[in-house]
Formats: sequence, structure tokens, C-alpha cells
Amino acid sequence: MKNRYFKNSKLSEAKFREILRYFALDLTATECAALSHVSVRSINDIYLKIRQGLVVIYLQNSLLKGDLEADESYFGARRVRGKRGRCASGKTIVFGLLKRNGNIYTEIIPDASRASLQAIIRGRADINSIIHTDGWRGYDGLVDIGFDKHFRVNHGADEFAIGSNHVNGIESFWSYAKRRMVQFNGVHKHTFLLYLKETEFRFNNRKTNLYKSLLVMLRNDPL
Repeated sequence: MKNRYFKNSKLSEAKFREILRYFALDLTATECAALSHVSVRSINDIYLKIRQGLVVIYLQNSLLKGDLEADESYFGARRVRGKRGRCASGKTIVFGLLKRNGNIYTEIIPDASRASLQAIIRGRADINSIIHTDGWRGYDGLVDIGFDKHFRVNHGADEFAIGSNHVNGIESFWSYAKRRMVQFNGVHKHTFLLYLKETEFRFNNRKTNLYKSLLVMLRNDPL
């Protein structure tokens, strides 16, 4: 009954690998339970542990460098009447930093203020990177803190792409993330980070075999 990927588990390694394959295919816990003949409660516990492992890994990501797109997005219930955009009430605010044709780093932030956004950019972006953003005032002053190559598009003036200057890549990620979250029929705020980092993992490994990537991760750091 030894399981190299899940310590002290009653599941055989073969059964666990079957469950991990369903997780890699992005099946819900209910779908996985039906196919694996393991209780939904046990599947939920396994999924939770996998997601917690992904959070640990992706909070330790190294610096991004090159052509980077920075943007924020708002997740949660439909907007309240009279509250929209960066003033949307009750939503979870997520900041993202995307390397074009590469990986993304995401982080939940308390607000979209200049201090919040620039703190993450300074900590996660190489100083020699080219930063692309929209016209939000939270990105004012990036040049002053050393990011000499900062280019912007003004969405308020219907500017969405001026040559290579755009944030289309990260906006595509936000669309993907929100579509993916829908399948869970709402994600509670206390578990939102787990689902966010899982989505980040899936995006960053979009060109690889997710199942094999998970096996490598869990071989090095078993549940």
C-alpha cells in the first residue's frame, strides 16, 4: 500500500495516480468520485491538499523579466448597481504580471492603489523589464522607481493596442480564469487563493503534460 505521492494514505499508488489524472483533466470532485469510485469527501480532501501544494510553489516563483504585462481584475458576485470598475463593491481584487508567451504571477491585493501595485511589481519584475499597462493611475511613477521602459494604452480613450503596446495577453488570462471558476458554482473567499493558484499553474503549464508535471511536483514534495 506504499504511496510515494501521498504519505500515510490508505489509497494505493495506482488509485491515487488515477485521481491525479482526473485532477489534471480539470474534472470536478463529483466527476472524479464517480469515475474513481472513491467518496466525494475523500476526493475533496485530496484536491484540497494538491491545491495547497500549488500555492506554496507559486508563491515562491522567481522574478519575471522581458516583455511584461501588468493588470488587475475583479472576481466575485455580479456588480452592485452604482458600483463598477475599480470601485466594484464586494469583489476580490487580483493583480497579475504576465511574461509575454510565458508565465504569469498572480496575487490577491487589498486595493488597486499605487502602493499596492508597485510593491508587487518591484518584488516580482526584473528592473530591466519592459512593462506594459493600461492608463490606470496606480501605475503612475514606475519610471521613477527604476522601470525606465513603461508603456501604456489608454482604454478610456478606446486605445487597446498600439503596435506591440497592449495588455491583451493578460486580459486573455483573466477571461480564462473567470470561465474556469464558473464550473465551481462560486468560490468562497477563504478558498479563492487555492483556486487562483491552481488556475495559474494550469496556465503556466499549458504547453506541457499537466499530469506528468503534478507527478514530478508530488514526487519531490509528497502530500
